[in-house]
Amino acid sequence: MEDKNRAFGLWSAVFLGIGSMVGAGIFVLLGEAGAIAGNLVWISFIFGGIIALLSGYSLAKLSSAFPSRGGVIEYLVQCYGEGLFSGTISLLYYLSAMVSIAMVAKTFGTYASVLMAQNSTLEYTNLYAIGILLFFMLINLSGSSTIARSENIIVIFKISILILFTIIAFFYINPTLLMPKDAPPIKNVFSAIALTFFAYTGFMVITNTAEDIKDPKRNILKAMIIAISLVMFLYIAVVFAVFGNLPLDKIIEAQDYALAEAAKPAFGELGFKIMAVTALVSTASSINANLYAVTNITYQMAKDGELPKIYKMNVWHSTEGLIVSTSILILFVLFFNLNEIATIGSMSILFVHLLVHIGHLFQIKKTGASKLLIFLAIIAIALAIGLALDYTSKHIPNIGYYIAGAFMLSFLIEITLRFATNRVITKKSP
Repeated sequence: MEDKNRAFGLWSAVFLGIGSMVGAGIFVLLGEAGAIAGNLVWISFIFGGIIALLSGYSLAKLSSAFPSRGGVIEYLVQCYGEGLFSGTISLLYYLSAMVSIAMVAKTFGTYASVLMAQNSTLEYTNLYAIGILLFFMLINLSGSSTIARSENIIVIFKISILILFTIIAFFYINPTLLMPKDAPPIKNVFSAIALTFFAYTGFMVITNTAEDIKDPKRNILKAMIIAISLVMFLYIAVVFAVFGNLPLDKIIEAQDYALAEAAKPAFGELGFKIMAVTALVSTASSINANLYAVTNITYQMAKDGELPKIYKMNVWHSTEGLIVSTSILILFVLFFNLNEIATIGSMSILFVHLLVHIGHLFQIKKTGASKLLIFLAIIAIALAIGLALDYTSKHIPNIGYYIAGAFMLSFLIEITLRFATNRVITKKSP
C-alpha cells in the first residue's frame, strides 16, 4: 500500500495511543494506587512509564520487522512458531483484551448513570455500557480513516480538559499535603508500580497500525516514544494536582472518582461534573481505540487460521469480527462480575508482554533491536508481575490458580478450534 493511501500519520498514531492509555486508568487507578503509595505515587507513575517505554521499544522493533494489523498476535507466531503455544497465548491475549474493554465500558456506564442522576443502578450502568459499545462498533465499521479523525478530536478535547484542570488546581495546592513526612514506606511505592503500569498498557494499540501508518519503520517507534512520554508527563502533573488538593483519606474514600473529587476545591460541584464528563469522554476514547486494535487482532488471527473465517469477512469498511467481538463484550458486561475477572485479565496481559519480549530475543537479528534494552524490558516486566502478585495475593489469595485457569481455558479453546475448523495459526508471509 502506498503511503498516501494510509489512514494514519505519525500524530494520528500518537493520538490513538494517547486515547487508549488515558482511559479508565487515570480516573480509576489513581485512587487505588494512591491508597498504596500515598503522596509518593508520582514516583510509581514514573517507574510505570519507564517500563512502558522499554516495552514499547521492543514492540515497535518487532512491528517494523513484522508489520501486521495483528500486532502482538503476529509477534508471538514469529517468535515461537506455528504451534499450540503461540495459539494459546494469542487467545489468552485476545480474551484479556476483551475483559479490559468490557471493564472500560462498565466504567463509562457507571459515570453516565451517576451524571444522569440514576444513582449508578446496575440496569442503567449496563444500558449505557452497551450503548457506547454499539456506537463505537459503528464508528469502527466505517473504517480506519474515521477512527483516526474521531480519535484525534476526542483526545484533543479530553487532554485539554485535563491540562486546564491541572494548571488551575496547581494554584490551590496545599504544599503540606505533599510533604515526605506524611508518605508511606518506600516499599509501597514499588508495590504500586504494577497498578500504574496498567494505566499505560494502551500503548500496544500503536503496533496495530503497522499496515495503516505512513513510513511504519520510522513512525511506529516515534509514535510509541512520543505517546508514552506525553502521557507520563500528564499523569505526574495530575497526581500532584490531586494529592495537593485532597488529603489522602479523602482520596481513598473517593477512590473510584478521586480525580473528579479533586476538582471541587478549585471548581466546586461544577468541577466535579466537568471531570466526570471528561471521564466519560476518556473511557469512550479508550473503547474506540481498543475496538480498533481488537478488530485488527481478530482479523489477523482469522487470516492466519487461528479463528473461524467469519472474523475476517468484510462488512462495510471493517470486518465481521468486529461485530462478533462486540457481541462477546456485551455478554461480558451483562453476565460477568468484571471486578473479579479484571485483575486476572490485567495480570494475563502482563504475562503476554513478558513472553513477547522473551520471544523477541529469538528474532533480534531480524529486528535489529538493542539486546540491552530488550533484557531491561524483560526484567522490568518480570518485576512488575512479581510486585503485582505479591500485592494482589493479599486480597485474592487464589490469584495464581485463577491465572493458571485462564491459561488452561485458552488452551482448551485453542484445541477445540483446531478440531472444529481444521485450521492452525500460521505466520504472515514476508
